[in-house]
Amino acid sequence: QAFFCLLLCVPWGSSCPRSCQCTEWAGVKAVLCGSRHLEEIPTDIPKDAVFLKLDANSITKIPSNTFRHLSHLEELDLSRNAIEKIDRVAFKGVAAGLRTLDLSSSHIRSIPKEALLVLNAKLQLANNPWHCECDLQVLWEARLDPDSVQDITCHMAPREEYVGKPLLQVLDAGVNFCSVRQRTTDMAMFITMFGWFAMVIVYVICYVRHNQEHTSKHVEYLKSLPSTQGHAE
Repeated sequence: QAFFCLLLCVPWGSSCPRSCQCTEWAGVKAVLCGSRHLEEIPTDIPKDAVFLKLDANSITKIPSNTFRHLSHLEELDLSRNAIEKIDRVAFKGVAAGLRTLDLSSSHIRSIPKEALLVLNAKLQLANNPWHCECDLQVLWEARLDPDSVQDITCHMAPREEYVGKPLLQVLDAGVNFCSVRQRTTDMAMFITMFGWFAMVIVYVICYVRHNQEHTSKHVEYLKSLPSTQGHAE
């Protein structure tokens, strides 16, 4: 916080997004776009930015290659937004050098594992409505912020017993969401196949009964006809 206060004191003379404030201190450049009512991430962020704050806006998604030109970026703050969708290659171009990524207090339910696997940054993911599923299994290996890890809780999960619990606590107990989903899929397929099989059996039974009734009525009809011998007499 003190560092950013110093940055605010030194204006940045180069180009800067109109909705942001750009500052520089000791050769370190920061772009401050917090609380600017932004609905999208600006596309004209200077290439040599080291710090980028986009917190407290109304950003709903992080598209592909959004930060690809920001090779010097080390800290990225996207907290307190309305993010719901993160593309698989959203952090392409900055994943190697990024040291801190804040995605806390948003609307994120899931992050593609391809986007997480490339990140070496310390992640802040607390206070999001997480759907604990297979893609989040990779968080077991991610660098999570230890101060907020207990606030990464399961808002939805394959089993009711996991809902409301810290994600890492569930993973630490040996739960594998990928295998849980596979078992759920297998069970759904089994139920579907059983349903189709039951329909076929019912159809065969109805068909046989219908034929039996039709044959019985035909036999009774034939019996009711006068015999050829009677006509001859």
